Amino acid sequence: MLTRNQAAQMLATLDRVLILCHRNPDGDTLGSGFALCRAFLNQGKKARVFCNDPIPEKFGYLIPEQEDFVPLHVISVDVADPALLGPNTEKQLASLPPVELSIDHHPTHKQFAQALYLEADSASCCEIVRELLREMGWEIDKGIADCLYTGLATDTGCFKFSNTSPRTHRIAAEMIELGADHTRINKVMFDTVTFAELALEQLALEQMWMSDDHKIAVLTITTDMLRQTGASEAELDRITALTRKISGVEIGITIKQRGEADYKVSLRTGETVSAADICANFGGGGHARAAGCQFTLNDPVEIREKLVEAVYKTVGEEAGQ
Repeated sequence: MLTRNQAAQMLATLDRVLILCHRNPDGDTLGSGFALCRAFLNQGKKARVFCNDPIPEKFGYLIPEQEDFVPLHVISVDVADPALLGPNTEKQLASLPPVELSIDHHPTHKQFAQALYLEADSASCCEIVRELLREMGWEIDKGIADCLYTGLATDTGCFKFSNTSPRTHRIAAEMIELGADHTRINKVMFDTVTFAELALEQLALEQMWMSDDHKIAVLTITTDMLRQTGASEAELDRITALTRKISGVEIGITIKQRGEADYKVSLRTGETVSAADICANFGGGGHARAAGCQFTLNDPVEIREKLVEAVYKTVGEEAGQ
């Protein structure tokens, strides 16, 4: 694994760079990806961002003007597992160089790039990108500041999650000083919902499952529910956080259907249980308080039962340590 200085030196030499983000893109993967893209462009270099899935409209302000070119170098940001690059990525990148550098903050990172720079104690990948830009001596303009602030805010739940550190606040303050439009960003990310999202939230809550002790809550979002409401996958982020807002719930699970036998699970936990440990039972991973995994099963009830069983198993093992 590279040191920060080594990663910065490597980045500084690159040109004609393709930056990979994970599928179902969120504010951190897009914020760190477009921050680096803008930084390369400001240096007179060529760079562009690639994502397997469409970028949600609400993140449009992050995107600079990018020209098409044949990449000489490929890097990734906020991608903990090559499977998260998405099913179309391998085919589209088949003629390009392999991924040279992966920049990430997930402690469960499965190395797939030739080189890795990992800061597992960072609240967001954007924190890491900020430090790399500092190491290289590259200026941060308003556009980059907007990108970095977006990743900081979204990966910490607007600075409410336990991963938020004093450094997170210091970097956020610095981004505001550099021109980040924090008021608009926070309104768009946290205080704006569509009618479709509200309709989907209502459907999901009507069908929510809770354990007998009310410590585990499970929401299931099916493709049929998306069709009924007209909501898109890009509108699911806020729904994922709903279960943890319920008093007494310690473990919130959201099961999202992506295909006939393709389900993504997002898991959020309180202070006493590791979400990453639970998801590791199914080949997934992430952070202690937020993690994810995938299932190739047709029955969401069976998926829920497997997850709940893994929760109680993990709780018992961690209580016995």
